[in-house]
Amino acid sequence: MFLMKKLVFTAIASTLLVQTMSLHAQDTPLDRLRTYLQVDTVNPPGNETRGVAFFSKILDAEGIRYETAESAPGRGNIWARLEGGDEPGLILLHHMDVVPATASEWDTDPLTAVTQDGYVFGRGAVDAKSLGILHLEAFLALHRSGQRPDRDVIFMATADEEAGGLFGAGWLIDNRPEIFENAGYLLNEGGYGLEADGRILFKIELAQKRPFWLRLTATDEPGHGSMPQSTSAPTRLIQALNRIYETPFEPRVVEPVQRMFEAIAAQAGPAWQDELLNIHEAVKDPEFLRRFQADRPDLHALIRNTCSITMLVGSEKINVVPPVASAELDCRILPDQDAQQFLGEIASRVNDEHIRIEEIMLFGAAESSADTELFHLLEDVTKRHYSVTKVIPAVSTGFTDSHFFRDIGITSYGYSPLVIRKDHLAGVHGNNERIGIDTFERGVEMMTEIVSRFVSSHSGE
Repeated sequence: MFLMKKLVFTAIASTLLVQTMSLHAQDTPLDRLRTYLQVDTVNPPGNETRGVAFFSKILDAEGIRYETAESAPGRGNIWARLEGGDEPGLILLHHMDVVPATASEWDTDPLTAVTQDGYVFGRGAVDAKSLGILHLEAFLALHRSGQRPDRDVIFMATADEEAGGLFGAGWLIDNRPEIFENAGYLLNEGGYGLEADGRILFKIELAQKRPFWLRLTATDEPGHGSMPQSTSAPTRLIQALNRIYETPFEPRVVEPVQRMFEAIAAQAGPAWQDELLNIHEAVKDPEFLRRFQADRPDLHALIRNTCSITMLVGSEKINVVPPVASAELDCRILPDQDAQQFLGEIASRVNDEHIRIEEIMLFGAAESSADTELFHLLEDVTKRHYSVTKVIPAVSTGFTDSHFFRDIGITSYGYSPLVIRKDHLAGVHGNNERIGIDTFERGVEMMTEIVSRFVSSHSGE
């Protein structure tokens, strides 16, 4: 009977999957990852319903009930629940969408999972389809074990994280809030192991800088490019942007960043160790700030609010001075920053009544505690599987869907049991994204252990 089900599953598998792969291969975690990487969920447009079809086939074959919902045509979300006891439930969350890839810049086809030199290449190999398969395997193992967990466990794959999550996790919280009743914990992307110089540092993300995306729109009289006027929409905009660029926000060290810097100081090397241990004093030195931004932009961004000028729009013709010019800014503010105060600082730098400032997106501020049973379990499992590692609570310069859940009181950790080489990090949102086969297979074991232990009535012993 089991063989018959497997054969039927093969026959009805979606054409979105790679049909040439054997059924036996599809049953292994690594080949599930390969198959998943070849499901095109590039955002835009997303088409995450293709990912829903991928997971639906697997859950159907396992006899696990699930639900799906589209927030818009093609923008699919899927979740399944293993019911348990009354302890606060655990959500295993990842996003199905991936960022675009420029195929000509890759050594392999970004949407063809290629195994080479001990790695699997493909868009989403790290961000975040590998994590989705780790969650899936842990979820399936718990289901197959017949173990009655002491809490509900929810496997969830969502849309749109790469564009803000409003068609995915954010939409589900607003439109299907019953899913999250009695959920107390969430594991998501945002933390991982980083290998450099023979050492491994694991970060568990528990706070994020908040995105505060802004649009500046300048207006003035239009004209002919051959007759420059004293002011114009483009020149007003450029001058305002220059004032923002040349007036950086004052450095300020918030408590979770201080704790993180103290934890990583010893591994940062002699060039940074003393300053990281005394960061409150170091930020008073302009020369340190200059070096810090030049050499460690990832850490420098955690000690101040920032704005990057990312989009500019002006005339559609080279000889026409337009009446309107606009720019969009990717601003990131510290977790405890008052948003309106920050907006006032932007307005003072713009200082032009002909420029309108609009809010595009702003997320709430929330932080998860590191003093929980789940956090300590993540530490324990990680250190046992990677004996030379150091595990630290971390603050992220980027954002993930975790902020939606922290806003409704769910303790959320960015954690993946995967180790990434430092020189491969550029592949995330860049070229030749890849994940090591060895660390992926170990990650399956680790995630399965984490989930099994956390939902056991003996997990706290």
